[in-house]
Amino acid sequence: MAAVDYQAEIRLLRSTLESISQVTDLGALRSRIAELNEQAASPNLWDDPEAAQVVTSTLSHQQSELDRIESMGQRIDDLEVLVEMAAEEAMGSADGAAALAEAEVELGGIRKDLGELEVRTLLAGEYDSREALVTIRAEAGGVDAADFAEMLLRMYLRWAERHGYPAEVYDTSYAEEAGIKSATFRVAAPYAYGTLSVEQGTHRLVRISPFDNQGRRQTSFAGVEVLPDVKETDHIEIPEGDLRVDVFRSSGPGGQSVNTTDSAVRLTHIPTGTVVSCQNEKSQLQNKAAAMRVLQAKLLERARKERQAELDALKADDSGSWGNQMRSYVLHPYQMVKDLRTEHEVGNTSGVFDGEIDDFLESGIRWRRQQDKATAS
Repeated sequence: MAAVDYQAEIRLLRSTLESISQVTDLGALRSRIAELNEQAASPNLWDDPEAAQVVTSTLSHQQSELDRIESMGQRIDDLEVLVEMAAEEAMGSADGAAALAEAEVELGGIRKDLGELEVRTLLAGEYDSREALVTIRAEAGGVDAADFAEMLLRMYLRWAERHGYPAEVYDTSYAEEAGIKSATFRVAAPYAYGTLSVEQGTHRLVRISPFDNQGRRQTSFAGVEVLPDVKETDHIEIPEGDLRVDVFRSSGPGGQSVNTTDSAVRLTHIPTGTVVSCQNEKSQLQNKAAAMRVLQAKLLERARKERQAELDALKADDSGSWGNQMRSYVLHPYQMVKDLRTEHEVGNTSGVFDGEIDDFLESGIRWRRQQDKATAS
């Protein structure tokens, strides 16, 4: 076995960490954490429990992200000290061998953790930072497909549990004999959508069916759909330059003038052409405030419809592999889980079904980035 060039490895680790720090923009991250800490310290925070939950959850995850990156530098420093200690020990001594063995284990751990941090920097899509809504559906394969869909549901929920991500099952439709027809759940963690979106597609299971009294091998399929959890906003900012305000004299039945002053207000949202007016109130300021409330409501509804159209487009996006086989889980005649896009495979099928899918997620994210680069060029 070739000796490890620890100095070269440490230089590579430092270079990778520097790249991650630059892409993450630690200064901006610290500023965001400071803002969230200020919001969290407000005595009125819990007047709006839903907003407070968002603040505290976001603060927790972003602080954790900063701590992971900052602690990584210390771990690399400690590794370098460990290597130096091993080198100072007498050649072949027990202490030197033990220090070297410890350094080798720590090197592997740092590589793995840095790889996870590096993958996070690849999640730069518009929706990647959002929480995720995941739907699993049994497809071809009868009762085996329904059972497989339930196995996948457990796999993703166990993955979320392993990482401490809150997961909430919204809806489950159970099959008659066993398993589920479909299930939808939400993973409430930053970047859950960007991470899990590479799971979208058709998953295939090959095994001896536990539901076949003749013990025959069965192939069954389940579909996974992943969407960003889009939050409803309660306010839309309208820049002054996007708004035209016209005032006119209120009129009543038969065209008669109700007021002798120009108190009625017409608002035009220039980018969308949305027009609202109000003339019921006595003052121009009151009419403008009422018209603004109506305009806000119209723009909120417009934004909701646009978001829905974007989600529908994501469902139909071929790059998401929806309707295409993307992973095979083989339990017979051998045991293997293989991603058909990245070629990544493992033999520990029980571990995968117990939520050990991080390597698949990482390879999928890297593969998608390569595909995006190839398309761009």
